[in-house]
Amino acid sequence: MTKHIFVTGGVVSSLGKGLTSAALGLILERRGLKVSVQKLDPYINVDPGTMSPFQHGEVYVTDDGAETDLDLGHYERFTNAKLTKESNYTTGKIYQSVIRKERRGDYLGRTVQVIPHITDAIKEAIHAGVSDEDVDVAITEIGGTVGDIESLPFLEAIRQFALELPAEDVLFVHITLLPFLRASGEMKTKPTQQSVGKLREIGIQPDILICRTEQPMTEDMARKISLFCNVRRKAVIEERDVENTIYEVPVELVRKNLDRIVAAHLHLPSDEPTDLSDWEAMIQRFMAADKECEIAVVGKYIELHDAYKSIYESLDHAGIANGAKVKLRKVGAESLCDQGTQLLEGIDGLLVPGGFGERGLEGKINAIQWARENGIPFFGICLGMQCAVIEVARNLMGLEEAHTLEHTPHTPDPVIHLMESQEEVSDKGGTMRLGAYACRLAEGSRARELYGRAEISERHRHRFEVNNDYRERLTRAGLTLSGTNPELDLVEIVELRDHPFFIGVQFHPEFKSSPLHPHPIFRGFVAAAVAHSASRGAASRPREESRV
Repeated sequence: MTKHIFVTGGVVSSLGKGLTSAALGLILERRGLKVSVQKLDPYINVDPGTMSPFQHGEVYVTDDGAETDLDLGHYERFTNAKLTKESNYTTGKIYQSVIRKERRGDYLGRTVQVIPHITDAIKEAIHAGVSDEDVDVAITEIGGTVGDIESLPFLEAIRQFALELPAEDVLFVHITLLPFLRASGEMKTKPTQQSVGKLREIGIQPDILICRTEQPMTEDMARKISLFCNVRRKAVIEERDVENTIYEVPVELVRKNLDRIVAAHLHLPSDEPTDLSDWEAMIQRFMAADKECEIAVVGKYIELHDAYKSIYESLDHAGIANGAKVKLRKVGAESLCDQGTQLLEGIDGLLVPGGFGERGLEGKINAIQWARENGIPFFGICLGMQCAVIEVARNLMGLEEAHTLEHTPHTPDPVIHLMESQEEVSDKGGTMRLGAYACRLAEGSRARELYGRAEISERHRHRFEVNNDYRERLTRAGLTLSGTNPELDLVEIVELRDHPFFIGVQFHPEFKSSPLHPHPIFRGFVAAAVAHSASRGAASRPREESRV
């Protein structure tokens, strides 16, 4: 029978519950267990697909086409868990399912209430989140903060869920903050005590407390927390901010014996070693990197780091693979319209990510033109690829008014247009071309060289595509259409032949990159940026005097 771990958070939001859940999943996998990971979110949106990245960060997409919380990205980067549409439920999704049943008459005239109908639906969602029958441990992260009114149905549901299983099959992990008051030089435990008190009022007693902190937790503090929170001392675990990379978190948690505590509580094989040797070797490669490059990310939502979370992580993965530290230069696309491409001077690579809306579009196109003309490695993703096609159409094909129908419905040259399957779609949520689709790679192309195979599968999230009416002219202008969908003949990848690195993709490769398995296009892009950085360095060094 599958064991269940529930991860809750207290004191403040953004404590890193998703990262800790992912690290815990990795630790258990390295003990020979099969893991599934799930996120339950308390907001009323059915999914994050219609939410602004400024509100919620990036929208992560699974193979089966679900638009999900960004924490699922952590789960996939750390573990081998199979994530699907069942791996992320929101209040909106839960209520939607209950209301559909009520409309069908499934409740046979009964009054539909939060308890038991909503909580039963949440419990069904938890069971659905177990991806396979042979999963040993299912980890469920509860979004929000204990004490928030919107989280109450989820907390009540997991309380009930625990009562329906043997005690050794359920584990509650609560993550809290130990704030450090710089004025007094003290770290305070009271917020943690109150957070656990709120949880116990609901009927949940945490088995493990993970205390997020900037400063070391003293033994006296740990004993105090243990006493007032009714948690055994060995299960009060410090999780201090890591110095170099988030991928150190699972290593630190194993050093604190979290793996053994979880194994003992859930009656799992406790003498199995937690083998993180390849993970630790990856961290050592990150630390030992002796090369560097600077990559500009030109985006619409650049002010919020989480808006492009998977892209930044993928660049780090590629940096590790190339033995290089990747320095980010975050550039707002709108600022390029006002201040020009001087904001890009000195970079070694340009990445233009996806996005929606017209704001900053011309800035992205200008940046791509600058990179093309100056031989700067370029990588465009989704809208970034579409901007590259527009730039080539305008400046290499002579179509000065070339544009996308998404923003300019009356352009005489719509090189980007609405997909045929999207023409009758009116709802915004969950209606784009979503999830994994096949892509066939042209022989002799850079994309084929990077992937090392003829056909790939990548995840999508878009409504607009390259207009096939312009394919021949784009090719004559020098653009290689190196990747196409074999079923619908859609353009998936474009590249320029006579350029150090110039690739645009319609899909989102950042969703399939991990620190141990960097995505091949990111790896190739960073390799090109490192080479550009080295050439700049060589050009700036004075020549040695020739010896006779």
